[in-house]
Parts: sequence; C-alpha cells; structure tokens
Amino acid sequence: MGDTRLHAPSAARNRDPILDVLRRFLPARGVVLELASGSGEHTIHFARAFPTLDFQPSDPDAEARASVDAWAASAGLPNVRPALALDAIAQPWPIDAANAVLCINMIHISPWQAAAGLVSGAAAILPPGGLLYLYGPYRRDGSHTAPSNEAFDRSLRERNPAWGIRDLEAVAGLAAEHGFGPPVVEQMPANNLSLIFNKPV
Repeated sequence: MGDTRLHAPSAARNRDPILDVLRRFLPARGVVLELASGSGEHTIHFARAFPTLDFQPSDPDAEARASVDAWAASAGLPNVRPALALDAIAQPWPIDAANAVLCINMIHISPWQAAAGLVSGAAAILPPGGLLYLYGPYRRDGSHTAPSNEAFDRSLRERNPAWGIRDLEAVAGLAAEHGFGPPVVEQMPANNLSLIFNKPV
C-alpha cells in the first residue's frame, strides 16, 4: 500500500507562526476541532506541541482524510483522533462538543455559505469561553492589505466566482450574530491574519 500522505507547502511555511499565536489562546485541556484539515500537517504539528489537548481533524474530502490519518499514524501521537467527514455547511456536525475550533485557509476558497456554516456550527458546539480561530487573508475596511492579496483574490474569483478573500468586518459581523465577541486580530506573515473569537462566559 502506497503512502497516502499529502504535502502542502503553505503548511510548512505558516505552521510555526500560527503555533505561536495558538500557544497564547488555546486552553490547557479539552478537544480541538480542526475544519478543512487538508493534508493533516497542521494537525500533527499542533498535536505534538499540545500533548494535553485532543485534536479532532476533519475534512469533507476522502483523500484529505486519508492523508490526515496517514500523517497521524506515522507520527504515533495518542492525542489525534481519526479524521471526521465534516462539511461546514451540513449541520448538525458529527461532533457534539469541542473546546476550540480551528480553521486555516478555508474561508477564501469556499462559498460564503461555508463561512456561515463554520461560524454557526462552531457556536453550536463550543461552550462559554470557547475559542474560534481563523487564519487566512482578509480585506480590511473594504480594501486589500497588499497588492499580492488583490492579485490572489482576482485569481480565486476567476477559478470560482463564489470564492474570494472576505472582508474581516463581514466575518466579525457573522460571528457577532452567533454570539461571539469581537475578534482579537493578529498580523501574520505573507499578509495573512489570525482572528481569535471567544464565546462570552
């Protein structure tokens, strides 16, 4: 049987900057659900760094789930669960509760309904004080933060008109509608942002 592990070059570039942010915001214990886990490289990197947290990867794509599980098997980490088949739009999700929800580089390569599903699904399973972490490129005050992001946005919309870099304010408004507080915004490398939302206690 061949190696089913996929490799995402962006994961190798951004996993440590993301980890630096997560160290300040993730709880000490509990379950961390990752949506759109993709290759699984983020899951493994974070699970290795947080041995007291249980990581639940997920992806709607069967090939991605196989990659996640293959990475987990090769790493031998006891705190990574088998990947779930989870589509953010299809609710209820196949997991009842989590202490944190992570979603990296999904919102701009999916329709807006996926962002809405992500936020509403996270609100349904997170407890008071729970964390929703989003990473990726965003527009601010209606404008791109860099020419490279503007070009990237144009290429995304050419591939699929339903895709595209979202307005931070629109995402924050969506989160507020589902009971989250305003985001902590962290500037990240390559003109990306980390958005950290909490459910009020």
